[in-house]
Amino acid sequence: MTQLASSDRPIPMGQLLLCGALIVTMSMGIRHSFGLWLQPITMAHGWTREDYSMAMAIQNLVWGASGPVIGWWADRSGAFKVLWAGALLYALGLAGMATTGNHGSFILTTGVLIGLAQACSTYTVIFGVVGRNVTALQRSSAMGITAAAGSFGQFLMVPVASFLLHNMDWSSALLVFAATALAIGPLAFGLREARFSTKPGTASSGAASPADMASPTALQALTEAFQHRDYLLLTLGYFVCGFQLAFIGVHLPSYLKDHQLPPEAATTALALIGLFNVLGSYAAGALGARLRKNWILSGIYFLRAVAMLAFILVPLSTWSVGLFAAAMGTLWLSTVPPTNAIVAQMHGVRHLSMLGGVVFFSHQIGSFLGVWLAGRLYDFTGSYQTVWWLAIALGLLAATINLPIQEHRTPVGKRIVLA
Repeated sequence: MTQLASSDRPIPMGQLLLCGALIVTMSMGIRHSFGLWLQPITMAHGWTREDYSMAMAIQNLVWGASGPVIGWWADRSGAFKVLWAGALLYALGLAGMATTGNHGSFILTTGVLIGLAQACSTYTVIFGVVGRNVTALQRSSAMGITAAAGSFGQFLMVPVASFLLHNMDWSSALLVFAATALAIGPLAFGLREARFSTKPGTASSGAASPADMASPTALQALTEAFQHRDYLLLTLGYFVCGFQLAFIGVHLPSYLKDHQLPPEAATTALALIGLFNVLGSYAAGALGARLRKNWILSGIYFLRAVAMLAFILVPLSTWSVGLFAAAMGTLWLSTVPPTNAIVAQMHGVRHLSMLGGVVFFSHQIGSFLGVWLAGRLYDFTGSYQTVWWLAIALGLLAATINLPIQEHRTPVGKRIVLA
């Protein structure tokens, strides 16, 4: 049996999934509501959509760029301290987003602080804990459950955000979310791993674990990963995921309003994406235990392209928006469990947060371009049509890129620790 990497006493499965799911629900749920603030904030400050989009784009870029470093920190010291840092940064960033009227300060708080907070409190860190505390056979399903929780967060928090915006001013609503983000800290106690209760790299007894002594260093793991063709293909495909989701998540509400649909259409669409994402994320994780995960990823990207093509070709109505949201929701975060499970299969779990963070950095470069480019092209052309076609073309490209990936292939020099 493969030795668990976390400690002699892994976190109980129920506690692991409950606390991990609640943290992701909180962090991702708040993030998914940001599209609702685009018009209130730009109107209040007299900014363009590109101004708001730039802050969101930088948020995604900072989240991705800091992911490998924060992942290394979580792999070395455990998730507990990282999650507490995320809770505090999230609260500070949201408070700054609510109170600043200067665009530079808005970018610092909304872009940099919240971006760092998301890197500390979302999938890169949580999946590292999950990967170290479950068996290889359980890993894909466990990650699917955790990803589904992030989807439920969107379903829960988007209507909450809409309710707050209808019953108080937008800045007060953000301050409520700032207080809510602090709950991530206490939940981190449920993900405190025994191996990190003393010094990094030692088990709870004080003796170095066999996995730590035999596994490659962080630098060796990075070197092996960047020499691994299939890891690079996976990383490139994830860029497309970020582009598509960031564009739709931030700009869909404004796209619908531009077409004279009622405000409730956007709220309902984002909530439906979150609701159906629960099903899609869980299903992708469960299927990953039975099918080749690269085939699952290829299918997801292809179906996204089909859904977007149908959406822009049929007449826009509340029904077409609802069907599109249901379809995209099923495919929304369903890429997350198979992507991270493939990384774990390729390179093991010792440096999973760091190597997953590198892949996620590519995702966030795509997110940066998806958010910023959509705002830029809208201000230039007065339409989102070009971005829709670009997102469709990239989806077909990602579907092709993922097909040849060999998920079980291990790079030369990789050391596998068996009990």
